Amino acid sequence: MLTLRSAPPSPFGRKIKIALSILGLMDQTKIIVADTNDEKDSLRKENPLGKIPCLMDENGTAIYDSFVILDWLNERAGGNRLFPAHGPERTRVLTLNALADGMMDAGVLLIYEQRWREPAMRSDKWTAHHQAKIDRALAVLEAAPPKGPVDIAHIAVACALGYFDLRFAGSWRAKHPKLVAWLDDFAKAVPSFEATRAPA
Repeated sequence: MLTLRSAPPSPFGRKIKIALSILGLMDQTKIIVADTNDEKDSLRKENPLGKIPCLMDENGTAIYDSFVILDWLNERAGGNRLFPAHGPERTRVLTLNALADGMMDAGVLLIYEQRWREPAMRSDKWTAHHQAKIDRALAVLEAAPPKGPVDIAHIAVACALGYFDLRFAGSWRAKHPKLVAWLDDFAKAVPSFEATRAPA
């Protein structure tokens, strides 16, 4: 049995759950919620960085971070399922995945700025810097939403947008109607997207 350590709000953990469902591996996986703030949580022994998601195989070997987990799951499922094995198409898919992951990283950092720093210590410059990353990435995606069969990049973009819905009240939606329509289509095509939605 595989074991996934994650938490419902994590967009990176959501990527893994959706991938598990698409690859038909969810019934082989036990999901255990991790608390990254709890020093006593075993997560810090499983992943010295104390980060989620973290996947343990049947032998208890820890696999992290999300991209490495996705690559491992893809191979376990026979390969060429989540992203192409090689060539220009692989590069395109991985680049789009990196864009979406960067959006998620920036969004998480914005939340950390609010949660971890005292109000007097918060930096408007820092906030604007990371918000600009998100804004530029959204503009690129609005101009050319993901196309073709569902792959790792589609999953990443959907999870990034889902995270912005969760943490930022969907403020991205008003200026990005193509992405809104794209996400609606993705949710219809991939039922695990709705099934993995974190409670508000």
